[in-house]
Amino acid sequence: MDTPTFERARLRVARELVGLSQKQLATRVGLTPAAISQFESGAARPSPETVAALSAVLTVPAGFFAQPVTQTHEGFFRSLRRTAVADRRRARAIAHVAHDLALAAAAADRFPAYDVPRIPSSGLEASLDEIENIAAHVRARWGVPPGPITDVVKLLEAHGVVVIRLPLNSTDVDAFSLPFADHPVVVLGSDKNDRARSRFDGTHELAHLVMHGEQIWGIKEVESQAHRFAAAFLLPADEIRDQLPTTVDWPRLFELKRYWQVSLAALLMRARTLNRMSESTYLTAVKAASARGWRRLEPVPLGPPEHPNNLLNFLASTASQPARAYLPTNIVNDIAAATVSA
Repeated sequence: MDTPTFERARLRVARELVGLSQKQLATRVGLTPAAISQFESGAARPSPETVAALSAVLTVPAGFFAQPVTQTHEGFFRSLRRTAVADRRRARAIAHVAHDLALAAAAADRFPAYDVPRIPSSGLEASLDEIENIAAHVRARWGVPPGPITDVVKLLEAHGVVVIRLPLNSTDVDAFSLPFADHPVVVLGSDKNDRARSRFDGTHELAHLVMHGEQIWGIKEVESQAHRFAAAFLLPADEIRDQLPTTVDWPRLFELKRYWQVSLAALLMRARTLNRMSESTYLTAVKAASARGWRRLEPVPLGPPEHPNNLLNFLASTASQPARAYLPTNIVNDIAAATVSA
C-alpha cells in the first residue's frame, strides 16, 4: 500500500545530505536505480516499507518525506566550475533543512518577516552608478545609519533572511544563497574565521537576493555585480570617497580597515573604483600586499566572524520540538554546532 504522502523532492534532499548517488542508494536499500529515479521524479511512490528502509539508510525520520518542499534554483555559488558537484549539492541540501527550521520558527512567531526589496539590475551590463544607487536604496529603506554596519549578519536576520554557518571545507565555496521567496537562506563558511571576508560574503549574497532573485545566476557578470553591490553597501561612496588615500598609505588603510570592518583588499578596490587611486597606484599596492603575504593573511585582525542567532534561539526553545521530530537530528545539530563555534 502506498504511503498517504510522499514528497518526491525530499528524497533527493535526503540523498544529497549523505552524498549518495541514485545508484548507491538503490544498492543500499535493495532496489534498482530506476526505482529511485522514479521516486524522485514522481513517476512512482514508495511503499511504507520502502520509506522505512530509505529512512534508515539516509538517517532521516520517516516523517521527513511527508513534509512539503519549497522549490528554488540550485543556488548562487561562486566558482561553479571548480566547486565539486557533490559538495555543492550537500551544502544546498543543508540549506533546505535550515529553511525548514525557519518556516517552523516563523509559524511559531519566532522569526522576523521577510523584508528584502527586489530591485532587479537592468541587465548583465548594468553600470556601476546603477548598482551604487541600488545599494544606497536598500540602506535607506532599512534605515541603516551612516558609517560602518555594526553587524551584517544581525542586519540580514532582522529582515527575515536565514543565515547559517557551515564548515564548507572547500576553498572554492566561500558562501552561497538560496533565494526562497519566503525566507532566503544565506550560508557562510565557518572554516575561514575571517570577519572582514564574512561580512563581505554576507553582503554579496544580499546583492543576489536584491538584484537577481531566481532570474539569473551562475554567471561571471552576476558575481561581479554582487561584488560591486557589497562594496557599495559596506562602503557608501559619499562617505568613504574622501577618506580613502590617493597613495599607498598603509597606516591610513589599517585605520580604515578597523573603522569600516572590511578587508584591505576591499578598501584598495574601492579606492580604485571611486578613482581615488590611479590604476598604477592600485597595482603597486596589490603587488606590495601580495609580496608581504597579505593576500593570504592580512594584518590588523578584526576578531571572529559575526554570529547568526535567530535559528539558534529557536532551536533552544520548546517551540522547535515539532520540527525536530521530522528533521534529521544530525543536520540540525551540525547547523547549531557550526553557529556556536564560528
